[in-house]
This record gives sequence, C-alpha cells and structure tokens, in this order.
Amino acid sequence: MSWDDQAATRYRDARRAHWDRVAQRAARWQGLGGAYHRRLVRVFQTVVAPGQRVLELGCGRGDLLAALQPATGVGVDLSSEMLAQARSRHPGLRFVLADAHALDLGDERFDVVILSDLLNDLWDVQAVLGQVARVAAPGCRVLINTYSRLWELPLAVAQWLHLARPVLHQNWLTVQDVRNLLQLSGFEVIRAWQEVLLPLPVPLLAGLANRVLVKLWPFRHLALTNFLLARPLGTPAAGPAPAVSVVVPARNEAGNIAQIFARTPEMGAGTELVFVEGHSRDDTYAEIERQIAAHPERRARLLRQPGVGKGDAVRVGFDAASGDILMILDADLTVPPEDLPRFYEVLRSGSGELVNGVRLVYPLEQHAMRFANLVGNKLFSIAFTWLLGQPVRDTLCGTKVLSRRDYQTIAGNRSYFGEFDPFGDFDLLFGAARLGLQIVEVPIRYRERTYGTTNIQRWRHGLLLLRMVAFAALRLKLV
Repeated sequence: MSWDDQAATRYRDARRAHWDRVAQRAARWQGLGGAYHRRLVRVFQTVVAPGQRVLELGCGRGDLLAALQPATGVGVDLSSEMLAQARSRHPGLRFVLADAHALDLGDERFDVVILSDLLNDLWDVQAVLGQVARVAAPGCRVLINTYSRLWELPLAVAQWLHLARPVLHQNWLTVQDVRNLLQLSGFEVIRAWQEVLLPLPVPLLAGLANRVLVKLWPFRHLALTNFLLARPLGTPAAGPAPAVSVVVPARNEAGNIAQIFARTPEMGAGTELVFVEGHSRDDTYAEIERQIAAHPERRARLLRQPGVGKGDAVRVGFDAASGDILMILDADLTVPPEDLPRFYEVLRSGSGELVNGVRLVYPLEQHAMRFANLVGNKLFSIAFTWLLGQPVRDTLCGTKVLSRRDYQTIAGNRSYFGEFDPFGDFDLLFGAARLGLQIVEVPIRYRERTYGTTNIQRWRHGLLLLRMVAFAALRLKLV
C-alpha cells in the first residue's frame, strides 16, 4: 500500500469514527442545526420531483432522502451508526454501508444523485464524482450543496461553543472549484445559486432572510451554502433517428395553412403535422382539411380545440402527437418553418433539453413587433432569467422543442404549478426549470405577419405576464 493509500485510509477511518460518535449523540441533541437542515429539505423538494430513482451519498440518518418521496431511494454512508438510525427511521428506503469513493451498486442507475454537505468532507472529490458518473442514468441530475468559505470562521466558533455539530478538517471549495471538478468528471453545471442566509430559527426574520434576501444582491454573497445542479455532458443520441411531431395551434390563420404544408421540412425519421384549430372566425378548419387532402404524402392530423387559448391548444396537440420529438410552430409563420431543423439538431446532439427560439438577436422586420412589445419582452427576459436560473432572452417566442419523454415528465408534475398558463410557453419553461432541464436558445429572424392579425392583446396579456412573474417567484424562487 502506498503512502497516499495509507493516508486516505487513515482519513476515512477518522471520518467513520467521528460520524459514529455524532450519530450516538444525535438522538439526544442536534445543536442548532435543525433549522438549517429543514431549510435544505425545502430547497431540495423544489428541485427534485417525487417519484424518481434517487441516490444520496453521505445520507446520514436518511431524513433528506425520505422527504423527497422517491420511487426508489438508496442512501450510502460510511457510518454504521448513522445507517442503523436511518433504517429504523425510514424502513421503506434502502441504506448501504459503503465509502462513496468505491461504490458497488451493481447495475443500478439513478435519475437523481444528491451530495448534500458531503464535498467538504471527502478525501478525493473528483474520485467520488467519477463514481457518480458510473451510476447516472440517461438524463440524470446531480444536486450538490456545499458550505461557503465565507462561513469557515463562524461555523468553527459555533462548534467551539457546542452550538453546532462538530466536524473534522474540511475542504473549503468555491463554486468555481466545484464547477471544474464536475467538468473533469464528465458533467456540466446547469445552474448555481446560494441558499440560507440565517441558519437559526428566528421567527419572521429567518423566513425573510432565507426566502427573499438571500436571492438578492448583495445578500446572496453572504449565504451559508452554495447549490449546484449538473447533468452528464451532452452527447449525441445513439440509435435510429427519432420521429418528429410539429404541433400547430391555428386560430384565424386560413391564409397561412398552404405555406405550412409547403415549407415545413421533413426531419428525422419523418415529420407529423398536428393542427389544433381554435374556434376560428374564418375558414381555417376547412382550409386545413383541404390541404390534408391535397397533400397525401404528408402525415397530418386535425383536431378541434376543446378549450380556449394557445396553452390549451399546445397541450391538446402534444397529448395527441406520436413523435419522439415535439415542436411548436405558430401558424402565423412569423418564425419560418425552415428554421425547425436547427432546433432538431440541438436536441439530437444533446446540447440542450428544452430548445427555445429567441427573436431578439437579429434585427426585426419593420412591422414584426411593436416597440412596446419589444421593450416588454426584454424586461420580462431579465425577470425570467432571474427566476429560472438560466438565460432566457425570449419567453414568448412560440417555437419550443423538447423530447416526448421530458414533456411527459413535465406534464406528470404539472400539479406543482397547476393549469395556470394561457400561452403554453410558461408551462414548459417553468416545468423545465423545476426538473433541471438544460434550456438552450436558438436565434431566429422574426418575420412580419402576411395574413390576418395577431391574437396577442398587448396590455391584457402584459398584465398576465406580470402575474406569471409573481407566480413563478413564489413557486421557484422565494420558496
């Protein structure tokens, strides 16, 4: 055994003995850390949807893992005392006594892997992240939180005063350190943020500090813990090319239907057009029927929208679509159908998981968008970028693309937000942010409408957008 191996063994044995002692005392007293850990649970619950396969490394007594309501929950820890308590407290979960540096979980793969306050305590962080890569299922999310270096002295004082659990010598890693280690281990960070400004249970003040102030500059730089959400680096999809469904919500768009058939390209294993007609005052429905009959070479379907609003039309179309990749194309053709293969390639390459069009990069055609709409779009892009934790420059571009699998997961967790979205864009954006999907934007040239008039009501829909901002803040940010 090399000197380095001997040092690692001594390090591990010291940690095991330390956490065994902490577990023995935990039944009697946990210090003042209870409020901190309850806050962590709430944050993890907003990111990890119930019903997934979840692995937690350094699970301790298993309380966090249990709170996430996994379909399959596996906790790993090197402290036998911790795991004895975990098994007693949470008999429905499985707990494995092991060192995270040398996992042996067979062929099991997980949708979510959690390392909460663990990186500070590891001998070799990169080695453990390499183990995580081995157990990550396709589409896996890795969720990490780690102490901020700014709190090194305050935590040491709290431990000296016996107000917090004692810890051994720690790794004090910056966010950039963790980003780099994730990249070296084959992961990319989707977003990083700060949590917990006041770890003590002070009535009213703790809620204000931890739900609101910690989200704002400059207070966020004083936070106790840094969170990072990562995924395996995107790789091109293997296997046969997927089929594509292009969902076209259509209301009063009779003059554009023939062009949709003529200009929408075939993609992947074939492209299906799914028209959802929304109570038009012109003959849009009849025109779609005529074009379907005139183009027997195209796979096309026509549905009558049962409800109202574009959001309802998108949901109806996605539920009826048969493709592996789902696209939205507005029937006004302000986004050219010829640009859809760009969105397909982003998804197929693994570069992104929700592909959003952005109209605000290239100059707009003269009458494509009113000035007030342009200003509103830019302001809302700033607000939603802050809310979602990922750059979103154009929330209301009608063209969005994602896989059927990811859409079904978003739809399955829709109850977290409810049926709130009249546009269809925010159902997807909020759902993607909630599940930690990688949002990628594709610049397009936004064109003038050549037929009909817009269905957007600028001021009424602007007020709706403000309500969306408040709604998303309460559900995604100020939790």
